[in-house]
Amino acid sequence: MVSREEFDQLVVDALASLPIEILNRMDNVAVTVQEWPSRYQLDSSRVPPGSTLFGLYEGVPLTQRSSHYGMVVPDRITIFRGPLTRYFATSEAIAEQVRKTVVHEIAHYFGMGEEHIARLGY
Repeated sequence: MVSREEFDQLVVDALASLPIEILNRMDNVAVTVQEWPSRYQLDSSRVPPGSTLFGLYEGVPLTQRSSHYGMVVPDRITIFRGPLTRYFATSEAIAEQVRKTVVHEIAHYFGMGEEHIARLGY
Protein backbone atom coordinates (compact mmCIF):
# COMPACT_ATOMS: atom_id res chain seq x y z
CA MET A 1 0.00 0.00 0.00
CA VAL A 2 1.24 3.47 -0.84
CA SER A 3 1.11 5.86 2.13
CA ARG A 4 -0.46 9.29 1.85
CA GLU A 5 2.97 10.92 1.89
CA GLU A 6 4.26 8.60 -0.85
CA PHE A 7 1.13 9.22 -2.91
CA ASP A 8 1.48 13.00 -2.55
CA GLN A 9 5.07 12.66 -3.78
CA LEU A 10 3.87 10.67 -6.81
CA VAL A 11 1.63 13.61 -7.74
CA VAL A 12 4.50 16.07 -7.24
CA ASP A 13 6.75 13.85 -9.38
CA ALA A 14 4.11 13.61 -12.11
CA LEU A 15 3.84 17.40 -12.24
CA ALA A 16 7.63 17.80 -12.24
CA SER A 17 7.91 15.41 -15.19
CA LEU A 18 5.80 17.66 -17.43
CA PRO A 19 7.47 19.86 -20.05
CA ILE A 20 8.28 23.32 -18.75
CA GLU A 21 6.14 24.82 -21.54
CA ILE A 22 3.07 23.13 -20.05
CA LEU A 23 3.90 24.16 -16.50
CA ASN A 24 4.50 27.76 -17.54
CA ARG A 25 1.03 27.94 -19.12
CA MET A 26 -0.75 26.67 -16.01
CA ASP A 27 -2.23 29.63 -14.20
CA ASN A 28 -4.80 29.85 -11.42
CA VAL A 29 -5.08 26.09 -10.98
CA ALA A 30 -4.42 24.08 -7.82
CA VAL A 31 -3.56 20.38 -7.87
CA THR A 32 -4.77 18.57 -4.76
CA VAL A 33 -5.06 15.04 -3.42
CA GLN A 34 -8.29 13.80 -1.90
CA GLU A 35 -8.92 10.33 -0.50
CA TRP A 36 -12.19 9.60 -2.37
CA PRO A 37 -14.49 11.54 -4.69
CA SER A 38 -17.55 12.98 -3.00
CA ARG A 39 -21.07 12.05 -4.05
CA TYR A 40 -21.37 15.54 -5.56
CA GLN A 41 -18.18 15.06 -7.60
CA LEU A 42 -19.38 11.68 -8.85
CA ASP A 43 -22.85 13.00 -9.71
CA SER A 44 -21.59 16.17 -11.41
CA SER A 45 -19.21 14.06 -13.50
CA ARG A 46 -22.03 11.67 -14.44
CA VAL A 47 -20.14 8.67 -13.12
CA PRO A 48 -22.38 5.58 -13.27
CA PRO A 49 -23.19 3.78 -10.01
CA GLY A 50 -20.45 1.32 -9.12
CA SER A 51 -17.79 3.34 -10.97
CA THR A 52 -15.41 5.96 -9.63
CA LEU A 53 -12.97 8.68 -10.60
CA PHE A 54 -9.18 8.67 -10.51
CA GLY A 55 -9.06 12.43 -11.02
CA LEU A 56 -11.26 15.44 -11.67
CA TYR A 57 -10.80 18.87 -13.22
CA GLU A 58 -13.15 21.57 -11.91
CA GLY A 59 -12.96 25.05 -13.37
CA VAL A 60 -12.96 27.11 -16.54
CA PRO A 61 -10.71 25.62 -19.25
CA LEU A 62 -8.20 27.98 -20.85
CA THR A 63 -10.07 27.75 -24.15
CA GLN A 64 -13.21 29.17 -22.51
CA ARG A 65 -11.63 32.04 -20.60
CA SER A 66 -12.34 35.52 -21.87
CA SER A 67 -10.85 38.92 -21.12
CA HIS A 68 -13.38 39.10 -18.25
CA TYR A 69 -11.79 36.12 -16.51
CA GLY A 70 -10.14 37.35 -13.34
CA MET A 71 -10.45 37.55 -9.59
CA VAL A 72 -11.84 34.01 -9.44
CA VAL A 73 -10.97 31.13 -7.17
CA PRO A 74 -8.38 28.80 -8.67
CA ASP A 75 -9.47 25.93 -10.86
CA ARG A 76 -8.87 22.60 -9.18
CA ILE A 77 -7.42 19.32 -10.29
CA THR A 78 -8.07 16.63 -7.71
CA ILE A 79 -6.30 13.27 -7.76
CA PHE A 80 -8.13 10.58 -5.77
CA ARG A 81 -5.85 8.34 -3.74
CA GLY A 82 -8.43 5.75 -2.66
CA PRO A 83 -9.56 4.57 -6.11
CA LEU A 84 -6.01 4.58 -7.49
CA THR A 85 -4.52 2.57 -4.64
CA ARG A 86 -7.46 0.16 -4.62
CA TYR A 87 -7.46 -0.48 -8.38
CA PHE A 88 -3.70 -0.78 -8.96
CA ALA A 89 -1.72 -3.41 -7.07
CA THR A 90 1.90 -2.29 -7.25
CA SER A 91 3.69 0.94 -6.46
CA GLU A 92 4.92 1.08 -10.05
CA ALA A 93 1.41 0.69 -11.47
CA ILE A 94 0.07 3.33 -9.10
CA ALA A 95 2.86 5.75 -10.07
CA GLU A 96 2.19 5.20 -13.78
CA GLN A 97 -1.55 5.75 -13.38
CA VAL A 98 -1.05 8.83 -11.19
CA ARG A 99 1.02 10.37 -13.99
CA LYS A 100 -1.59 9.44 -16.61
CA THR A 101 -4.34 10.88 -14.41
CA VAL A 102 -2.46 14.13 -13.80
CA VAL A 103 -1.85 14.53 -17.55
CA HIS A 104 -5.49 13.66 -18.30
CA GLU A 105 -6.84 16.32 -15.93
CA ILE A 106 -4.35 18.94 -17.14
CA ALA A 107 -5.56 18.22 -20.67
CA HIS A 108 -9.08 19.16 -19.50
CA TYR A 109 -7.62 22.38 -18.07
CA PHE A 110 -6.26 23.14 -21.54
CA GLY A 111 -9.72 22.56 -23.01
CA MET A 112 -9.43 19.04 -24.40
CA GLY A 113 -12.45 16.75 -24.31
CA GLU A 114 -12.55 13.07 -23.38
CA GLU A 115 -12.35 11.83 -26.98
CA HIS A 116 -9.28 13.92 -27.78
CA ILE A 117 -7.57 12.86 -24.56
CA ALA A 118 -8.36 9.19 -25.29
CA ARG A 119 -6.81 9.50 -28.75
CA LEU A 120 -3.64 10.75 -27.06
CA GLY A 121 -3.59 7.66 -24.83
CA TYR A 122 -4.64 9.28 -21.56
